Amino acid sequence: MTKKDTLTNAVSILEELIAFDTTSRESNLELIAHIQSYLDNLGIESRLTHDSTGTKANLWATIGPDIPGGIVLSGHIDVVPVDGQDWSQNPFKMWQQDGKLLGRGVVDMKGFVALAMALAPVMRKRDLKIPIHFAFSYDEEVGCIGVRGLIDDVVKNLPMPRAVIVGEPTSMKIIGGHKGSRSLRSTVHGVPAHSSDPRLGANSIMAAARLVTHLENLQQELIRNADPACPFDPPYTTIDLGLINGGTAGNIIPEFTTIDWGMRIIPTDDGEVIEQGVRDYIDEHITPGLKKVAAHAGVTTELTNTVAPLVPDSSSAAEQLIRHLTGLNESSVVSFGTEAGLFQNAGIPAVVFGPGSITQAHQPDEFIELSQMQECVDFLYKLVDWAELDNPQEALL
Repeated sequence: MTKKDTLTNAVSILEELIAFDTTSRESNLELIAHIQSYLDNLGIESRLTHDSTGTKANLWATIGPDIPGGIVLSGHIDVVPVDGQDWSQNPFKMWQQDGKLLGRGVVDMKGFVALAMALAPVMRKRDLKIPIHFAFSYDEEVGCIGVRGLIDDVVKNLPMPRAVIVGEPTSMKIIGGHKGSRSLRSTVHGVPAHSSDPRLGANSIMAAARLVTHLENLQQELIRNADPACPFDPPYTTIDLGLINGGTAGNIIPEFTTIDWGMRIIPTDDGEVIEQGVRDYIDEHITPGLKKVAAHAGVTTELTNTVAPLVPDSSSAAEQLIRHLTGLNESSVVSFGTEAGLFQNAGIPAVVFGPGSITQAHQPDEFIELSQMQECVDFLYKLVDWAELDNPQEALL
């Protein structure tokens, strides 16, 4: 099979993948079954790890020897919603236009998954000395949830890989670090009353407003204390405040208000410490006023999700492999999160490296350029050639 044939195959596979609506709120089992069938026909076994409901699954497959030291090609198969977006065509029916492939998920990140699948027949025919693994996960878009079970299965039950390539869109540039995140929900429990006499109630919205003001002040403090040498853009931990919900009517003092907030954390900051500072402020400056009205009033804060940062490490096995295969001599960092930090935390070096631009992700008429697909095909052939060497590890020295 030529590289041109492989690209043609990848485009065909991608068209099939896009036709499955795997928005994170939906089951992905039909797509997983489709991928399993494709691999089965090539004689490649796979294993699944499911969520607690049994309606979603990760897929892990190995091509080559069943030994430690393999290379993982990692991609998520869930996509963000298309609700409210102005698409020029059906987002779940891929189309081509001006050297681009368009559809929901083409760049984020079914394009990389399709490329890996298109190389599978090539990998299967080669005498690989280093195994190549596929790791396809669910629910990345809602907090890198699914891959955690896959990683746990690998660490406990399978030969440990040498490195992970997370194929998020980086325009085929090496991303060696990214921010982590913490997502929280604070619920203010006030006391309802008629608005004609606020003394009889405890206004949950006003209490929540004090928390919002504190978060804004905290953001300004983080900006003032930013290290100019920090490689991230922006070069400080950012505060998210995405949703506020409270009140029932204009003439009723609101009993409940919820605030969804969080952080995008640079690796040198401690998200737990920042979070605890916010909790301390709530306990000292918001809760006492509520409890003066009623003992049951107060504020509860729930940590709903965390995503580990990818700590930059230019000497890692993952980054050194990409540098060796591509000739690239530098890496950079990004502010968005990926599954790479979770692999790194589990002791598996990881790097983010894939086709297409992140600026196209989550957008209407999402696209990936065919030239980027071709560049990734070329890279994956180099990876296969390297894995077939008699002494692939020595080639990195």
